[in-house]
Amino acid sequence: MSISVNHISKSYKKVKALQDISFEVKQNELFGLIGPDGAGKTTLFRILTTLLFPNEGTATVAGFDVVTDYKKIRNSVGYMPGKFSLYQDLTVEENLNFFATIFGTTIEENYDLIKDIYVQIEPFKNRRAGKLSGGMKQKLALCCALIHKPKVLFLDEPTTGVDPVSRKEFWDMLKRLQQKNITILVSTPYMDEAALCDRIALIQDGKILEIDTPEAIVKHFPKQIYNVRANNMYQLITSLNEYQHNHSVYPFGEFVHYTDSRTDFNPNDLKVYLESKNLFNIEIEKTKATIEDTFMELAK
Repeated sequence: MSISVNHISKSYKKVKALQDISFEVKQNELFGLIGPDGAGKTTLFRILTTLLFPNEGTATVAGFDVVTDYKKIRNSVGYMPGKFSLYQDLTVEENLNFFATIFGTTIEENYDLIKDIYVQIEPFKNRRAGKLSGGMKQKLALCCALIHKPKVLFLDEPTTGVDPVSRKEFWDMLKRLQQKNITILVSTPYMDEAALCDRIALIQDGKILEIDTPEAIVKHFPKQIYNVRANNMYQLITSLNEYQHNHSVYPFGEFVHYTDSRTDFNPNDLKVYLESKNLFNIEIEKTKATIEDTFMELAK
């Protein structure tokens, strides 16, 4: 296994950031840690990259213990934190040369690894990093994390605040990196990105809710979901929350995702109820569960 986490716990005074976390990431796997802000993703990344000590439990990365072998781990992994942390007053090329020198290598030596990414920012190689766009900063940070050819790549919310086109390009890059014998652990609050991973762990309040492939996690959803729409979204949500038979009610784009507590649910009963609340143009139709639906159900 590239990463092995065994009963890791971490607290900050009275706040329990991680509670008995265990999972494994296979060689060359693209593994996603999915959860909202404050779920514990960054704390776990800092432990696995040897920046924090766990209070309890053990973990290994690339076969090395995160406490006793921290120097070996730091030479074996690439880490891209959530906040842009390169030297903003250095140029693109200067940042890349700096990180290559730290790890005792050169840009030329591992250029094949970063070529697909670097060619997109090379026209701006003399621009200071602080003057780059969000997408370009992201690509530069990824190049710097890869320049020493790491065995494991840690990406902590790499696409937060980045435009949709750059997000897609970034995930295309990750798929290509997998083919170069690199294991990738990525965290994200975006549920749509979870579907792009080989396997995912859903995390909330420092606890793992479920670990499986995205497809398997969706299949585990226990109820039929209905898309519900009406003329007034706010009134619709309020009315559904007041409905005595509701199991869950969540806004989802132009619809509300609704599940009923009854096994013999009849959509017409719900329509009659909503009409009694002076709603009209009511639509109720079956839909498939998403990873977001599953996460909300598990987190209840």
